[in-house]
Parts: sequence; C-alpha cells; structure tokens
Amino acid sequence: MQNNLSRKLEKIIWVCVASNGSDKQMTIRESLELWEQEHLSPYATLSMNSKGRQKPEEQCDIRPVFQRDRDRIIHCKAFRRLKDKTQVFLTPEGDHYRTRLTHTLEVSQTARTIAKALLMNEELVEAIALGHDLGHTPFGHAGERALNRVCPLGFEHSEQSVRTVDRLEKNGQGLNLTYEVRDGILNHQTIGNPHTLEGKIVRFSDKIAYIHHDMDDAVRAGILKESDVPQEIQDVIGSSTGERLDHFIHDIVTTSMGKDDILMSDEVADAMKKIRQFMFERVYQNPEAKSEESKAEVLMETLYQYFLKHIDEMPTEFLNLISEGEPRERVVCDYVGAMSDRFAIALYEDIFIPKSWQI
Repeated sequence: MQNNLSRKLEKIIWVCVASNGSDKQMTIRESLELWEQEHLSPYATLSMNSKGRQKPEEQCDIRPVFQRDRDRIIHCKAFRRLKDKTQVFLTPEGDHYRTRLTHTLEVSQTARTIAKALLMNEELVEAIALGHDLGHTPFGHAGERALNRVCPLGFEHSEQSVRTVDRLEKNGQGLNLTYEVRDGILNHQTIGNPHTLEGKIVRFSDKIAYIHHDMDDAVRAGILKESDVPQEIQDVIGSSTGERLDHFIHDIVTTSMGKDDILMSDEVADAMKKIRQFMFERVYQNPEAKSEESKAEVLMETLYQYFLKHIDEMPTEFLNLISEGEPRERVVCDYVGAMSDRFAIALYEDIFIPKSWQI
C-alpha cells in the first residue's frame, strides 16, 4: 500500500519546461502559477503575488492560494447555512424563489463569466463571490437592521462576513484566507473600494445578480410585470430579465477590455442606477413584499436580548470567544446572526411559545 501511495505522490510532481527553455521540476501548483503569469491579463492578480495569509502556512503542492480559499469557503458551515437564509422574500410559498445561497451562486457565475472574458483571475473572483455573504443574518436585510439597531457595537453584514472567515469558523480558528479574498469580501457593497480588479468584478456582479433575480422573483410573485419597467430603462438595457443580465455583462466586458479598471459605460451605469431605484420603490420597500419583515425584526431583537441575559445557553464555541475577551454583545450577534431562518424561528418558538402539557 505504501508503494502505491508513493507512486500517487510522484504523479503530483510534473517535469515542466521553464520559460527560459531549461528543464525545471515543479509542483502542479507552481505550474498553474506559471500558466497564470503567461496567460492572464497584466492587470490580473496572480496567485504567486498574493499578500498572503494572516497566519503563515505551508503551500499546497496542487492548488494555488485562491483555489484553496475557494475550497475552504465551500466546505465551511456558514456557506451551508446560506441555503436557509432569506434573499428578499421571507418564507415564500414556492420552490423557485431565491435564497441567500442561490444568490451567492448567481453572483459567482456572473463574476466568473466577466473574469474569464477579461483574463482576470477566475479563482480569486470565485472565492470572493462565494464568501461575500457568509456573515448575512437570517431574514435578509431585516435581520441585519434589527441587530444593528439593538447592538451598541453595530452590525454590518460585509464586516460580519470577514469576521466569520477570520474568527468564527472552525471553532474560533477561522479559515485563514488570503488578504485579497478577505478584501474583496469586505468591499463587495456599493460603498466598497476593492483593492483588486477581481474584487471590483464581484462588486458589480453582486448588484447585477440581485437586480436580475429579485425582479424575476417579483414577477413570479405577481408584484411586478416586465412591462412595469420604465421604457427609458428598457431602451438601454432590454425588456426582460435575461436581456438585462446579458447586457450588463457585455457592457462591463467591452468597457473594461484592456483597461486597468472594471467599468460600465456611462449610459448603462445610469440605467443600473435607475433600475435599482425602481426596485427599491416597487419591491424592496413594497408593503406586500415586505409584510412579514417587522415580525422578523422583532424576533431577531428578542433573541438578541434573551441571549444577552442568558449567555450560558449559547453553544460552547461562542462561550469560548467570550472567555478569550470578546465583547458579550458582539458574540451574541455572532450567534443570532449566524442562524438560518428556520433555526431562528424554531428557537424562538422553543423559548417563548408555551407548549401543551404532557401528562
């Protein structure tokens, strides 16, 4: 068996011809890094040039650093919980409404399409996209508003996403991701300013994805019709969700090609601004679409106040954070904010809803 293992390990090593023509033995990872150097855009972020991790660790012999980060994110618990977290519509009746997980996958796919066309680092883009919402609360932005209101330290989901990968995962050890991935996660919102072009691709892709799928879900729910979109917007970016998605992607690729920035044309950027405003007016602030959000906010605030008074009822991994000096308010936010919609509702019912006597 040991001889078979040795033969398998030998296959990990490739004999490649270096760019100077001399034979050089290198690992698969090193050969992939060389491929990036030779084929990606001069503006791309190369794996070999990463600023590194907070805690130094030995390199993998197969995977470059950003591929390792992507794999760590996919396998972490916070990523799995996204399947039961609200995107826009709380507990919708129907199988085809987006969740926070499907949103994340759509952001990733859009970002990868743009990155591939522009010869950017697709693995860095994917890692940022898959990790950008790991710190989101249950019940979407309603949960985020509630925690930000009751916690004196504040709560912001992009910062919490970084805290999740730095501190909360793996029982307090964190995922030890690279600087570039952490920077992209922190700066994925409109107000952010990512330090890499790959981070900027994800920042655009997040907006493109939610405009696309939130309108699709709103049409499915009967809140909107495609024809409700103002004609001045349709004239620029299309009259259907599919047309608009395609137009946004093509515009970014053609406008950014050969440049050291990720850009939209002025006309399309203006149309995006207008359609986001339209979505806020007709969907994100729509009383019908948001009728359950006030209940969700009360639930989140109540759970926060409860666990602030009953610290010992939280799981051990969170109690360990307090014993290591983390503020109680922050750790309670960590626990309540990490819950899925379904778990938060079940826990609330278990704590506050009277149960029938069993005799």
